[in-house]
Order: sequence, then structure tokens, then C-alpha cells
Amino acid sequence: MNEHQHSTAAPPDPENRQFGNGPHSAHPEHDHASMVHPEHAGAGHGDHSGHGGHGDHVAVFRKLFWVMLAISIPVLAFNAMFTMLIGVTLPRTAWIPWVSPVLGTVMYLWGGRPFLSGARDELAARKPGMMLLISLGITVAFLSSWGASLGLLDHGLDFWWELALLIVIMLLGHWIEMRSLAQTTSALDSLAALLPDTAERIVGGEVQQVAPGSLELGDVVIVRPGGRIPADGEITDGTAEMDESMITGESRTVSRGPGQHVVAGTVSTDTAVRVKVTAIGADTALAGIQRLVTEAQASSSRAQRIADTAAGWLFWFALGAALITATVWSLLGDPDAAVIRTVTVLVIACPHALGLAIPLVVSIATERAAKGGVLIKDRLALEGMRQVTSVLFDKTGTLTVGEPVLTEIAAVPGHSEDQVLALAAAAESDSEHPLAQAIMRAAGERSLSLSPATGFRSSPAEGVQASVDGAEIGVGGPHLLATHALEPLPASESWKARGATILHAIADGAVIGALALADEIRPESRTAVEALHARGIKVVMITGDAKAVAESVGRELGIDRVFAGVRPEHKAAKVAGLQAEGQKVAMVGDGVNDAPALAQADVGIAIGAGTDVAIASAGVILASDDPRSMLSVLDLSHASYRKMKQNLWWAAGYNLVSVPLAAGALAGIGFVLPMSVGAVLMSVSTVVVALNAQLLRRLDLRPGAGLDRDRRK
Repeated sequence: MNEHQHSTAAPPDPENRQFGNGPHSAHPEHDHASMVHPEHAGAGHGDHSGHGGHGDHVAVFRKLFWVMLAISIPVLAFNAMFTMLIGVTLPRTAWIPWVSPVLGTVMYLWGGRPFLSGARDELAARKPGMMLLISLGITVAFLSSWGASLGLLDHGLDFWWELALLIVIMLLGHWIEMRSLAQTTSALDSLAALLPDTAERIVGGEVQQVAPGSLELGDVVIVRPGGRIPADGEITDGTAEMDESMITGESRTVSRGPGQHVVAGTVSTDTAVRVKVTAIGADTALAGIQRLVTEAQASSSRAQRIADTAAGWLFWFALGAALITATVWSLLGDPDAAVIRTVTVLVIACPHALGLAIPLVVSIATERAAKGGVLIKDRLALEGMRQVTSVLFDKTGTLTVGEPVLTEIAAVPGHSEDQVLALAAAAESDSEHPLAQAIMRAAGERSLSLSPATGFRSSPAEGVQASVDGAEIGVGGPHLLATHALEPLPASESWKARGATILHAIADGAVIGALALADEIRPESRTAVEALHARGIKVVMITGDAKAVAESVGRELGIDRVFAGVRPEHKAAKVAGLQAEGQKVAMVGDGVNDAPALAQADVGIAIGAGTDVAIASAGVILASDDPRSMLSVLDLSHASYRKMKQNLWWAAGYNLVSVPLAAGALAGIGFVLPMSVGAVLMSVSTVVVALNAQLLRRLDLRPGAGLDRDRRK
């Protein structure tokens, strides 16, 4: 999570602990809720921003694939050329020769429409790619097949079966790709969900139920315990512990009182407060985060697909080979061979395997990742991870546990650490404050017996007091000591330098001990940082905590660079700053205010236990909160990229070999690649690509598995 406060809020004193003093203080509520249409399939084919419509496009491509697959069966079954290749003889019935031309025409006009439309867009953009290459192949096959069916061209140019297979295979590839690109959540919807459904506006002493959208500047609203702030504003009456985790990512509640700023979507956990609205609509913090997410997502979605580059080169290769073929055979005085060889070259050049090379790898990689606890939402994020040079971790909830734990105890002479902890835990037993819960957990871990406490009372800023075993026990921060004119224990100074939250325990007006509480570092964080360093990747940490806290964690983990005291709205700017230095940045976070930074990063990685907004803004989601899962993402990225390159080389290599042979490059020694052999080679090429992609299923993506692989190297 992130630890920032809103830009206009005063930084909280980590020692200034305020407990709920209202009727609900014992039961505060902590709410941590928080590619195109087939007819335009080629447009912006490199733009995979992945917004809303992808789900619809998946369904359309799926339906189109199954319909074309059904139509292709009779096209193949009643095609004389195909049946001859498999050794079957068709009955001599008048209507049989026309089944393939009629249904093949339907497939060309209907099933081929996405590719034809895409080819038009690529031509308009003067960027030939996959769509133009596919369209060239199916159009040549369509025209030559009609020519053969009408007796205008040689019977050997009957490619209806090849046209059908080509359209079906390419639709399958696009369906797989669209499915891998589909987004299942919306960051903007998640942001909107943080606002309450209604607000209680105070008008003339009366309370009116209104929609948050109808609030105006200067309105005063009442927010009851457990309720969400409906708009950015300033507290005019009341003091409450605010749960700002859904905005700042900080797990610890923060005290907010009169004159202090509060942000829409945050929760008053213990007491009612009155808030004067100071920002509405586009001026609110949530709206600002929303804008940053939208802008960053739009700016990071312009990557070009690897296969498009290969297809662009293959287009010119096929076109050039066809022109040379036609010219050479015509000069040799064989116009019939010129037509047959040229058409064969153009049809064979259409990339069956190339159309599946990338989608199959992505589909299998994302499926394998999901089984390993890594959800790949954006294919570009998977491809980009291998180029990452810096990993930027949010501190709270990512490198650390995200909740306070007792780290040290100091006792005055005459008292033991266990006695101090037992008395403090007994006094805190009726409190549900996170610090109180940490003290209670520590007492439980030591199996301490707690005496019953009576007369429990809490006071804002001071802490709690209760009677335990006949003694008046108090637990609190510096204000508690000041009230009793007491001095802190010397040990607390070194704890404070490390950024710990310090509470003192007093008995009958005298200090008996002190307790240090801090956000616990995950035990896996150190090994994750070391493993990233071993791979030549820099590790950066960003946090809203004070510099002392951040640097302490950074030193303990061996982090290369620390950004401390960063406000929510400045996180994306820090990512952009690293990028301006030439770094390829992967950002790992889980708070709402991480969303713009996740979207700005070259690869955004959200912890699955984080907020919906962070998850929606990221390209990769880790189901585990184990930072070692980063290694799994790296391994998957490198492995899938290798498979993509292998598949592309195989698919393109087939064309580079088969096209010259089909053109008659070896005709001088009596060898010309028959169309039937070319068809078999195309099928083999597709099978090889599919089998090679399947090897990704063997990759072990469990957290820590990457470390085992590193040790074996």
C-alpha cells in the first residue's frame, strides 16, 4: 500500500495516537473496500489499451470463428482439389462442384471481412502488416479459385479449401488474442464505487438525504461512524480516526479534527464528524486520480505487435517474389506457368503459422500464469517485463506486512518486559485500535496471562487508561507523558530515529516501560531484492512515510534508492522521472493512489489483496502478496518472449523457404514445389508452432521457484 496523506493534510505524528471517544469507539468499522470490432479489426491494431469493448469483441470473434468453421466443412468436403489430396473421389453430380465456390464466397465476404477491413486501414496508414498479408492471400485464393471454377484458369488454381482453412485459422488466432486482451475490471468504475450512495446534508438544523453529486461548495454534511466522506472537505466539528487506506494505502488510521482536510471515499471509523465541502466534481482528489489513470493508460498503449513487424516484411517479400515469378516465367515464354506459379506464391506466402505464433504463446502463457497465481491482464505488460531495468516497490503492504507489530520493549528497573507488556495489553483489551491490537497479539504470542481491566477510558491524543490489579495503568504517546509531567525512556530516542511508533506504559503516574511498534518487513522481501539484484535489476522503494522510516527499511533490505514522503498525486511523476532517466520501470503497489503510477509505469503490477482500482490499473496482478512473485513474472516474460521469437522464426522461415520453391527457383534442376506439398508444409508449420507454445506449460511459477532455478544455474 501507499502511505501518503492528501496534499493539504498535515502529516500525522506517528506518536500522536488518538482513540475513539464516542459511543462506537469499541466497534469501529474498517471498510477496506474500496480489439476491435471484426469489421474494423485492423484499425489501430497496435493499440491495445484494453478498454471496455474487448469483452464484446471476444464474443463476436468467437461466434464468427465457429460459424466459419461450420461452413468450412462442406467447402472442404465438396472441393475436388482437397478430396484429391486425401485420396477421395467425389460423385459426378452437377451441383457438387458449386458447393465450394458458393460457400467459399460466403466465407470470403463474411469471415474475411475483418481482415479486408484491416487491410484497408493498413493501406490508408501506409503501414502494411498482418491484415494486409492475410487479405492478399485470401483475395488471391478467392479470385484464382473462381477463375478455376469458371474454367478461365488452370484447374490447379482451385484454392477454395485453402481459402477456407486460412480464414478459420486466422479467426482462431484473433479470437485467442482478443480473449487474452480482454479487460475484466474497470479502474474508473472502481474509483466511482468509493463514494457513498447518499450524503447527509445539514440545512437549517435539519438533515437531508442527497446524492453526493448534488452537493455544492460550502455545504456541510454529517458523516456518521463507519460512513464514507461524500466529497473533499474540511472538518468543522468533531475528531475521528479516519481510515484512509483506500486512498493513501496506509493501513493505520489517522486522526482528523477541526480544520483538517478529508478526502472523498475515506471512512470515519469511530465518531461522527461534520465536514464543510471544499471541492466537488472534477476538483476532488478522486477525480484527479481518475484523470491520471486515464492519461497514463492512454499514453502507454501505443506499442506495436511483434508479429505485425514480421508480417510487414513478409508482405513486401511475398509481393516482390510474386512480381519476380510472373516476370521470369513470362520471359521464359510460359504464361500459364507464370499465372500458376505467381498465384501459388501469393497463397503460400499467407502466414498460417504466423497468425497463431503470438496469440498461442500469449494464451498459454496467461493460462499458465493464472495457475501460478499471476494474472496477466495486458499482453504488452507481459512482453515489456523482460526489458525492465528498475522495479519500484510501494512499501506498505508490499515490502512490509501493512499493519503494526510490536518490535521492542524497554522496562525500567524492577519490571520485566513481560510485566510491562502484560499490563499494557490488559489496559488495551477493550480497544480496537490497530496499535492496541498489535500489543494484544504480542502478548498472545508470549502466552502472557492478562488480568481483567476495569474503568477503561480513552482520550484523543493521550491514549487509554484502565485499572489493572489495583493500579492505574496508562498507555499512550508523548501527550500522555506530558499530562503526567514524565520523561520518555532513553531507548525511545533510537526507536524514534528508526521511525517506530512509540508508546509508553505508566503505572500510578510513573513510567514502567516503553513499546516500539513498526510495520513489519515481510521475510520474503530481502530474498526478492537480492534476486532482482542478481539479475541486474535496480530496486527502488516509494512511500509516504517519513525519511527516517523509509531509509531504515531501505537499509535493512539493501534497496538501491528510496523516495520518502511522496504525496499521492506525485507518485506517477516519480515513475515518469525514472523513465526520463532511461529506466524501464515496473511498479508494484496496491493502493488507490498507486493507480496512476501503475498505469504510468512500463509494467504495472498490483498485489491481488489490494484495492480494485490498483488492480484495474495494472497489467499484471499477483494473487500472492509475496514479493518473490515478481521473479515469476520475469521468468514468464523471458520464456514467453523466447517462444514468440522461436515461433516467428519458424513461421517466417517456412515462407522464406517455401516461397522461392513455389516460384520455381529450382525449376532449372527439375524441381518445382507442388501446391499439395506446400499445403502440407503449411499445416506442419502450424502444428510445430502450436507444440512449441505448449512447452510453456512446464514453467514453474510458484513464489520462490525462480530462486531455485537461479541456484541451479
